[in-house]
Amino acid sequence: MRILVTGGAGYVGSHCVRELLAAGHEVTVYDNLSRGHAAAVPSGLLVEGELSDERRIASTLTERRIDAVMHFAAFALVGESVAEPHLYYGNNVLGSFHLIEAMRTPGVSKLVLSSTTATYGTPEKMPIAETTPQQPINPYGFSKLVVERMLDDYAHAYGLGFAALRYFNAAGASPVGDLGEDHDPESHLIPIVLQVALGQRAKIMIFGDDYPTPDGTCIRDYVHVLDLAAAHLAALDRLTPGRGIKCNLGTGRGYSVKQVIDACRQITGHAIPAETAPRRPGDPPELVADARLARELLGWTPQYETIESIVETAWAWHRSHPQGYATKA
Repeated sequence: MRILVTGGAGYVGSHCVRELLAAGHEVTVYDNLSRGHAAAVPSGLLVEGELSDERRIASTLTERRIDAVMHFAAFALVGESVAEPHLYYGNNVLGSFHLIEAMRTPGVSKLVLSSTTATYGTPEKMPIAETTPQQPINPYGFSKLVVERMLDDYAHAYGLGFAALRYFNAAGASPVGDLGEDHDPESHLIPIVLQVALGQRAKIMIFGDDYPTPDGTCIRDYVHVLDLAAAHLAALDRLTPGRGIKCNLGTGRGYSVKQVIDACRQITGHAIPAETAPRRPGDPPELVADARLARELLGWTPQYETIESIVETAWAWHRSHPQGYATKA
């Protein structure tokens, strides 16, 4: 198939581009590079553009004879979404609207959406199944929920076939160490801990050690970026006109902040000093996926099921690219 990947210069998108190419698909990456990296995109695949530019998207879809779209282009920082909600409604909601409107011009009717567990807010029950009420508590989560609802309506009215894949905590990197996380600012736990191992930070701050969990720190479900990419490819093969697939992507196993730090110490061989700080507002004690539906609908099983295997790939990237994609060869 010929696939347009929005946000394909970003973290998850770039890994998915590589897997699409390996599977024999033709790929065009559409990205404005505001938060992505041209170095993460294979030569000749990048079209620079804005989601708001419907005409440019529609012409790209037509000229490249695109069959389906994978939509990763979104802002994804919870704190930023609270401080600057206009960015999230402008980019995530309106940008997605312009994209799917542009798809109607050449009749592209297949889309796989990068969605998020943030649409659930703070669930009362664990693990989190797709039947859990979606009650987001920040603009980021709400922006993704709006897009999911938009896709429902477009499926009903215009025959769009879509999949909304709700990630838990994306983590890890390409095992060969040439693709990985490079965010500014970095907000994900594993890269921050590994920055301590590299001497780029003095210590890791643990925000709260008095949660109702076995060791008092927050528990999260970490899913490898290549497992996320595999789920996107599986969803692509199962899109049906006029219908939507919505499912969680996680391992079903949670690790605490302290367990993640210990895994990083084990893999890197560094002491990694840690200091406890007060809780951050809005951090739920535990977020773990019930991912059975993804297994049933997509035939998807995560290949990286332990935190150590995930950290090992992340360390290969950060050790060889201490400055991210700006690292000199």
